[in-house]
Amino acid sequence: MSTGFTVHEAQKHDDRDACFAVRREVFVVEQNVPQEIEYDRYDETAVHVLAVRADGLPLGTGRLLHGEDAAGKTGGDLSVGSLGRLAVTKAARGLGVGVALVRAIEDAARERGLKAVDLHAQTQALGFYERLGYVAYGPEFQDAGIPHRAMRRAL
Repeated sequence: MSTGFTVHEAQKHDDRDACFAVRREVFVVEQNVPQEIEYDRYDETAVHVLAVRADGLPLGTGRLLHGEDAAGKTGGDLSVGSLGRLAVTKAARGLGVGVALVRAIEDAARERGLKAVDLHAQTQALGFYERLGYVAYGPEFQDAGIPHRAMRRAL
């Protein structure tokens, strides 16, 4: 069965631009996250993944922080990566793009020898991540004015 899209690590400059365009559409435009906090210093060293339709249209993106970049988000544990900036365009929601992106980020984490992945989920997305094996921990907190919970999944 064809899914109608593929997911790959964004290696080329055009792929990274597509990742940033999806994030802008979802976070900055749709969710009103200030652009100055959407893009950060971690974008330079993160592993970015991109979902694209067969015709090249970007459908979704996400990123993996690892090593020292992830340490501040994972309690200092260098064996844990940090999944973030997961975004799927409105038109592509419900097609399995988000699941494919999460699994691609987990694969990238395994390839780098990581033992678990943490993330900060918007509370409205907790069920999505729970279905993928993530477990919430700690109290709810605000990020960009949106309620979140920390979650983790062992790989």
